[in-house]
Amino acid sequence: MLYRWLWIVGTLLPALVGAQTGRGPYARIAVLRPHDGQTTEFEAGYLRHLAWHRQAGDKWIWYGWSIWAGNRYRWFVYATFGHSAASFDSAVAPAEDERDNVLNVAPHVEWIENGLYELLPALSRGPAEGAPQPTARLEFTIVELLPGTSKAFEAALGPVQATLQRETLWYRMVGGGAVPRYVRLRPYGSLSAILDGKNEQTLPEAVNRLIARSNIEIWTLRPTMSLGLESPTRE
Repeated sequence: MLYRWLWIVGTLLPALVGAQTGRGPYARIAVLRPHDGQTTEFEAGYLRHLAWHRQAGDKWIWYGWSIWAGNRYRWFVYATFGHSAASFDSAVAPAEDERDNVLNVAPHVEWIENGLYELLPALSRGPAEGAPQPTARLEFTIVELLPGTSKAFEAALGPVQATLQRETLWYRMVGGGAVPRYVRLRPYGSLSAILDGKNEQTLPEAVNRLIARSNIEIWTLRPTMSLGLESPTRE
């Protein structure tokens, strides 16, 4: 009986871990707004929740950022990248994760958004699985299009890909908000590097007529509020 149990564990455990760590083009990006006056409580609760993930053996990499510039100033972003579709069905202990989240995080925040995105390699320059470098800063561009313009937008961005000088990751929202919506992630090692590269922020003129609204934010990486990341790199 013991042998049979060990055989089952030895057979199923690698399969479960493999399902959770399956690599692919999908990302999850979520935004939280700490309640006024509760930033300290939120961060302490979020750290406890990350500790739960570690103890549960979570193999995913979780980024944590604070929004430093933009109309969502001081809000918090957590995200995970490079997943297959199946891996989202194999997250570590979802029910227990939710209970711990409700206990430690929910009392101190408003849940703003939780989106699923697909990497667009033909428009991007960077790692094949779309996880941004863990740099000190990140320029995050949101582009919301007029209805029915997605194909034209992607066609206009296609020729620009060959001219990209730095890591640039384009994602298309596939669930969790109004569409068509695209986001662009560009890691930077410092604020001065973002300012020096401000001319690179401009989108091709051909897409202007397709855009309903756009917004550029600057995020600051929070290494202590991330899971599985290396130390942030600087330029």
